[in-house]
Amino acid sequence: MSDLQQLIERASALTEGELVTRALARDVALPGGGGDRPGTAVLITLDNGQDHTRPNTLGPRSLGELNTALDTALARADAGEISAIMITGKPFILAAGADLTGVPKITDRTQAGMIAELGHAVFAKLGDTPADHGVPTFCFVNGLALGGGLEIALNSTYRTVSAAARGIGLPECFLGMLPGWGGAWLLPNLIGAERAIGVIIENALSQNRMLSGPQVAELGIADAIFDGADFLAASITWAAGVVRGEITVERPAVDRGEAWDAAVAAGRRFAVSKIGKAAPGPHRALDLIAAAKTSTRDEGFAAENEALADLLMSDQLRAGLYSFELVQKRARKPAGAPESWLSRDVGKVGVVGAGLMATQLALLFARRLGVPVVITDLDQGRVDAGLARIAGELDGLADKGRISTDQRNRFGALVSGTTDYADFADCDFVIEAVFEELGAKQQVFAALEQHVGAECVLATNTSSLSVTAMAEGLAHPERLIGFHFFNPVAVLPLLEVVRTPSTDDATTATALAVAKGLRKNAVLVKDAPAFVVNRLLTRMMGEVLGAIEEGTPIEVADTALRPLGLPMSTLTLLQLVGPAVALHVAETLHDAFGDRFGVSAGLQKLVASGRRTIADVGPDGTPVIPDEVRAMFSGGTSPSTPEQICDRALAALTEEVGLMLAEGVVAAPMDIDLCLILGAGWPFHNGGIVPLLDREGWTERLLGRRLLPPGAASVAA
Repeated sequence: MSDLQQLIERASALTEGELVTRALARDVALPGGGGDRPGTAVLITLDNGQDHTRPNTLGPRSLGELNTALDTALARADAGEISAIMITGKPFILAAGADLTGVPKITDRTQAGMIAELGHAVFAKLGDTPADHGVPTFCFVNGLALGGGLEIALNSTYRTVSAAARGIGLPECFLGMLPGWGGAWLLPNLIGAERAIGVIIENALSQNRMLSGPQVAELGIADAIFDGADFLAASITWAAGVVRGEITVERPAVDRGEAWDAAVAAGRRFAVSKIGKAAPGPHRALDLIAAAKTSTRDEGFAAENEALADLLMSDQLRAGLYSFELVQKRARKPAGAPESWLSRDVGKVGVVGAGLMATQLALLFARRLGVPVVITDLDQGRVDAGLARIAGELDGLADKGRISTDQRNRFGALVSGTTDYADFADCDFVIEAVFEELGAKQQVFAALEQHVGAECVLATNTSSLSVTAMAEGLAHPERLIGFHFFNPVAVLPLLEVVRTPSTDDATTATALAVAKGLRKNAVLVKDAPAFVVNRLLTRMMGEVLGAIEEGTPIEVADTALRPLGLPMSTLTLLQLVGPAVALHVAETLHDAFGDRFGVSAGLQKLVASGRRTIADVGPDGTPVIPDEVRAMFSGGTSPSTPEQICDRALAALTEEVGLMLAEGVVAAPMDIDLCLILGAGWPFHNGGIVPLLDREGWTERLLGRRLLPPGAASVAA
């Protein structure tokens, strides 16, 4: 048995039950022949036999399959039987990257190193083949190609991509890793440091942004792009032209001067702005890219092995994989959901309100559900303004090419306006998005009940008020449910679905079905003040504002939580939410829970002054806090250090998480993490919040126990 085969067997022991991706090889005739070479090529198709239910992944046994197929093809190349080796995937999927299910079983760095070495050992054959065996390798990227899937293409001599392909990228840094099977060296040496950093760092840390086929071609990652309908045939024909020497692939020279160093420096600034230095993966990736400017391929691959072995042992990666599991599995079926067959069809939606949030909701319902949507407000002028805003949004989407002209017209035709609740009579689902005041919402629902059918679901988009209190006095309180979106509505995927003691299963099932139709991830939560996300963010924000009022300089307090790698600073979050809304939520929680939730006197002054923001925009475009705002928060004489503020916030979050679980606000700690990841953009490398609190000992010190099962998101557990 060869050394590589032994490595495959040892690594396979870590991934018992791996869904093996087969490497199915067949001969194909090169259109027009091979010229002075054989007219035959070997086409290897990656296929795990699962149709589209599960994408191809690359665990140790799958890599063994590919290795065997490559060795067989290389032997035939040496014998002069073939003139090229080609790789593609099952329909619309090349590969979704490494199979990471075995990572929790890795207990030492030697095991971690095996995973890195195995990928390099197999993939490097694709790059070595032209020199060692005299034939080129081709990868035809026919669809989804993530991580190791894209690295198969990068290791190949030539690449084509389908114009219809979506979901292409190197998402490793999003999970706390780095591209460790060649990507960190090959990509910058193919397209330059700046573009490579855009793919490896900027896209990954921007909510895991993916590339399309045309973008891959534009970046220079692919040498040719073909339409999806005949992609494979066109790619083979193109490859035949390359084999015969009729097609010459020219690639722009990579700038290895100051531009490379400047790109790495900009990448470091970007990574720090996004996650601080809380997760080592992106920073190690940038180290590798910096070194790739002068290192050989073998040196680059060896450095990737070392970095990947280190990161596979890190707590941040374990937390990242925990987050990934939550988003991929738990988010698909909300804990505590009733049977889906209880849901009722929704053929028309009503939206009460015509302001910014209401019109965002109306547009989302029209685009995603494809049903008529009617909006209403107090007078025709407000309704007309809301309809104009929706029309403007559709025009903008069409201008950017995100929807076609036909879609723009169709979605626009689905939305209408009225000032008469009687026009809601045939609605199956009505959501209110009016002023955050309990009495106003109670009046809306009382009026709606006079017109809608008995089975029409009534939903509230409240961020903090009691849904149970809104149901008081209704003839059918069982059909009222909370449906809390997060801003921006079209972007953030979380929906907190709030069930009251009266809400029945049919209403809940219908609401969850609507959430799925809107392509949102729903988490069922108990009707408790501010639910999950706003309760935790308000508690955290209160600690930071409290430190400012005690005498901590605003800039010190605002950056104190940077080590956590949160998506924005505390005051930036306050700006996004809006001081008035933040104050309202804080007051609501103070009334419900007492002094755990302080009400900032400075924030009260800020709102009373009429200011809508804390900071102004300076001449250079950076935020500037005016003296008048500083004065509102001044007066304290007991400043804190950043470390003290961070500890204070983590202690407060630990207490609040423990209380929420004791109150049954959610079914399990995982749901809290899911809410923060999907609704507040908290980083994958923290696992939301609970793995971090467990890992750093906060839960044991303050609650007397860890909240997650041993090993759920930590090497040390």
